[in-house]
Amino acid sequence: MLISIVILPLLGFTFSSLFGFILGRGSTILSTGSVMLSCLLSINVFLTLLDSGSIFTVTLCDWIDFFGIKVYWSFLFDKLTVIMLFVVTFISSLVHLYSTEYMAEDPHLPRFMSYLSLFTFFMLILVTSNNFLQMFVGWEGVGLSSFLLINFWFTRIQANKAAMKAMIVNRVGDFFILCAIFALLAICGSLEYDVVFSLAPSLADYSVRELGYEIPVIDLICMALFLGAMGKSAQLGLHTWLPDAMEGPTPVSALIHAATMVTAGVFLLSRCSSLFELSPSSLIFIQFIGSCTATFAASTGLLQNDMKKVIAYSTCSQLGYMVFAAGMSSYDVSVFHLSNHAFFKALLFLAAGSVIHGVGDEQDMRKMGGLKRLLPFSYSVILIGSLALIGFPFLAGFYSKDVILEAAAAKPQAISLFCFYLGTLSAFFTAFYSTRLLFLVFLAEPNGDKFTIFNAHEPSWRMGLPLFLLSIFSVTVGFFTQDFFVGLGSDFWDYAICIYPENYALRDIEFISTSTKLTPLVFTLLGTFLSYYIYAYMLDDLFEVKKNPTYRKFHNFFSRKWYFDRFYNEIVTQNTLRLSLYYLYINIDRGILEKLGPSGTVSATQDFSDQFKVIQHGDVRGYLELFLFGVVILSFFAFNMKELTWGLGGLLGLYALVGIAIDFDDFLNE
Repeated sequence: MLISIVILPLLGFTFSSLFGFILGRGSTILSTGSVMLSCLLSINVFLTLLDSGSIFTVTLCDWIDFFGIKVYWSFLFDKLTVIMLFVVTFISSLVHLYSTEYMAEDPHLPRFMSYLSLFTFFMLILVTSNNFLQMFVGWEGVGLSSFLLINFWFTRIQANKAAMKAMIVNRVGDFFILCAIFALLAICGSLEYDVVFSLAPSLADYSVRELGYEIPVIDLICMALFLGAMGKSAQLGLHTWLPDAMEGPTPVSALIHAATMVTAGVFLLSRCSSLFELSPSSLIFIQFIGSCTATFAASTGLLQNDMKKVIAYSTCSQLGYMVFAAGMSSYDVSVFHLSNHAFFKALLFLAAGSVIHGVGDEQDMRKMGGLKRLLPFSYSVILIGSLALIGFPFLAGFYSKDVILEAAAAKPQAISLFCFYLGTLSAFFTAFYSTRLLFLVFLAEPNGDKFTIFNAHEPSWRMGLPLFLLSIFSVTVGFFTQDFFVGLGSDFWDYAICIYPENYALRDIEFISTSTKLTPLVFTLLGTFLSYYIYAYMLDDLFEVKKNPTYRKFHNFFSRKWYFDRFYNEIVTQNTLRLSLYYLYINIDRGILEKLGPSGTVSATQDFSDQFKVIQHGDVRGYLELFLFGVVILSFFAFNMKELTWGLGGLLGLYALVGIAIDFDDFLNE
């Protein structure tokens, strides 16, 4: 049964891709049914682990046996795995069902459904792996699936660019993952989780010396692992692929870039908690990057006009919360927010797809408005998702995001206080742009064309049922699982997550002041009311402000994503291409290597031939003289000094015979 959870989506992919042209739309039933069955089995395993508290390991076969290095196809089912299994299979099942209606008019629907099943399979490989190498197979597999799904409409240039951008940016992080894997293999002699994590304390004995400093190897390994996680989880610096990935169909955004794939980095941090707990410097760096990502993405979402990109930047911001929670050693809270976020963010993306589908594929919020009465169901579910996102009391996001900020305020470290301030500011921005989205799409006066507004329609049950289920989870999941997953009385995680006692932050939450606890909520409500007031009653004043040159600079800075894309394109990419052209290609490839290699060899051989062919003049006398000269040289080295006289005498005799032969040849020619 355990292996069936992983194999079923692979079977759905295989039959949908190979026989989709025969089955037609029947392939959607096969792929959706296989993922749903996998979800039911995941729920069964989850309940079994809750009841028994056991950890299951299934080894299929040997994979690599090379010079004492053994790697197996092995699957681990512990508490962390089963949480991820439920999240991945449940969200994937709803996305499959949603896609059968959303993509119904697409002639390549079987191919799309097969890609969704392939992604689910690789994501399950990632979360169930029992060693780093198998995990890396799933890691690369979800990257491949992401490329295929973003580029599903491959005739669109922007989809091509977005898919390539996602692949290239993630390759940067994947390189560091490989470096960490090689280092662990060299030191531990194994890539199995239990071996590596049991030997983790001994890694502190290893260090490398660079620039006069002793650098612990454990710090280098943890930094490499986190840099890999930065790519998948779209952290600051490697985040640029995530908003552009919205070029794919909306179900792709819900499945990959909101609920599952982007959380792979957070999962990796939690899985490797035994290593990160031994590297305080890495934890500080993780907190810094996570908090900066949360603020950057939230501020960028303030002025975006594409409905899906607003939600995409909110994903990036929430991932920042998860990452800096992991950096505070609150891995349990990080996974708690991951699971809560999966439901309400999938709800937001699928609901946005419902709106876009209902208004003729229009995504610009400025061209919508007045949809509250036309699309009441879509408005209700987006309202629930937005309230959960901003952390409104008693919804899913409130129970996890506020715990993260309280833990940051409770830890007696400057970096944690820094995270608290930036996280609170991010909460204000999140509330502002979420309210702005609701107002521009549903509450403002209609701004779209008459045909679009009059033809707006609600989705069918195949799109509505996933929205309804996700809205229920977005309301209830935080309340029912808060004491189960986190808190001093919870022993849910067992050995799946390692937190050293001195790093445990949740015990100090009860001692922070009430005003500190309420600060994030106050900023959230302030952002909500300020956004509504500005767009409902101050549009004329806002227009006057927008004409101010100083405001336009700020507007351009935030709306153009802090100029990260421009920096990469003009500074990094262009200079790299210029360096590659003028130095590597022209001077080295076409210069040194070409001259020492093929063209240089041909040219030198041709020049030598041109000079050497001068002696090929056809004169027998000249040939014999050259022959005699060569014999003299060789004789000099062949005879020693004692026999030199006899040798010279013989050469003179030979010269005389040659002269006679030449004269005889001239006589015959006459």
